Amino acid sequence: MNSFLIALQFLTRFPVRLAAPPTAEARGRSLLAYPLVGGVIGLLLVVLDWMLGTPDPWLEAALLLTAWVIVTGALHLDGLADSADAWLGGRGDPARTLEIMKDPRSGPAGVAAVVMLLLVKFAALTALLRAELWQVLLIAPILGRTLLIWLFLSTPYVRENGLGSDLARHLPRETGWLVLCLVALAMPLLFGWQGLRLLLILALVAWLMRHLMLKHIHGTTGDTAGALLEVIEVTCLVALAL
Repeated sequence: MNSFLIALQFLTRFPVRLAAPPTAEARGRSLLAYPLVGGVIGLLLVVLDWMLGTPDPWLEAALLLTAWVIVTGALHLDGLADSADAWLGGRGDPARTLEIMKDPRSGPAGVAAVVMLLLVKFAALTALLRAELWQVLLIAPILGRTLLIWLFLSTPYVRENGLGSDLARHLPRETGWLVLCLVALAMPLLFGWQGLRLLLILALVAWLMRHLMLKHIHGTTGDTAGALLEVIEVTCLVALAL
């Protein structure tokens, strides 16, 4: 429960109060609860979808996407913007790329990346709502946060004191792989071949994102982890919409 509350406090803007500041080990263990936090976000979106009940999928998609961004505090969108700016401006120099990521300002590449991602998310949500595929509102947040476990298990963390250094250092590895296997098994069991196809698509996209991280900075950071989450979510929406 403590791990879940730490993860909920970090990944959302819910007013979570902890009895004491979490230790580095507790923050590392909290990564295991990320899929549960994704489930909470997904359930919130499903309930909101049911409450709105609007016949206009354009309006509903806009409201759901707004709620999605608000509840997460745009945390991962910020990582996407920083990654886009750094990967473009770094010009193949890992040190320069990491330095650009520290800049709190967003450049043209970062702004364009966020706008394009939100536009595609909105269009995919519209198509899914029109087809009454509300389940995707639950699936996408869970899978996006589950793949963060995979990223931290498989990829070196390159900042000594970065936002995710405690996560990378203290993540229980065996339990992390177990969580990944359980989520992966659940998809085809619940959704059949469509769930398996979606997993294969997301695995390919996640591998490509990891390849880019290794190419540009020889590992991952909190920013690139946020970028991966956003890309996985939008890929999930688009794949199911198509």
